[in-house]
Amino acid sequence: MNFQNPNTDVLNEKKLFIFDMDGTIYLGGNPFPFAIRFIKNLRANGKKVLFFTNNASHTTPFYQAKLARLGFEPAADEIMTSGDVTLEFLKRFRAGKSVYLVATDELCEEYRAKGINLLKGDEESADIVITSFDTSLTYDKLNQACRFIRGGAEYLSTHPDFNCPTENGFIPDSGAIAALVTASTGKVPTYFGKPYKETIEMIGEATGYKNEEMCIFGDRLYTDIALGKKFGVTSVLVLSGETQPEDVDAAADADKPDFAFGSLDDVDRIMF
Repeated sequence: MNFQNPNTDVLNEKKLFIFDMDGTIYLGGNPFPFAIRFIKNLRANGKKVLFFTNNASHTTPFYQAKLARLGFEPAADEIMTSGDVTLEFLKRFRAGKSVYLVATDELCEEYRAKGINLLKGDEESADIVITSFDTSLTYDKLNQACRFIRGGAEYLSTHPDFNCPTENGFIPDSGAIAALVTASTGKVPTYFGKPYKETIEMIGEATGYKNEEMCIFGDRLYTDIALGKKFGVTSVLVLSGETQPEDVDAAADADKPDFAFGSLDDVDRIMF
């Protein structure tokens, strides 16, 4: 990788440290011990932490329990997902609309509990179709989603990630499912999560920090790093997940991270 990090002192000036989860602080069910150490060091030095994942197959209670089990000691208000951002959009701008949600039972139950009018799939029409990272995906779900979209439903997606890194390799994610629906219907969804403006706006509202006071750590150029580059948030790429060194070399200058490291272990050693 032909990438030269600039002066890293700027990282010490940041107040809010945003962490992607999959591929950045853990892989599947395996935490990176150096990530636990780094986050403890940040907190000990008065820094604020936010865990943000595009993976909407699970909800905040799941992630809080998982992060606690892995040793990260999270509070509920330190966790946010692309599912949360999409839900907030529906409540603010699509109140009362009927929604066909292609997602895990866990996400569907949360949306239903928060007052979203979810359809079963056998209705004649829908106002909105949302596809997400659905590990219980069936052909029937895809067929109904496409039928509703062809009938005029607005098409949304919780996040654009094509693959989810696991300890056993990559598995198809939300972006791959959306690509199938797009291939069938010709409709491209409006995406949420990283790197879209609704996400950075929600982070700012929830934490009270300005974009220039934040930095984001992640393993994907097109989500984590793009969020930073688009909205003035310092971006730090780690090569412990999806992105490979050759991807950084091939990226346009405007798409390159502000910093790139092998893992959070390197960042921890530089800052502390």
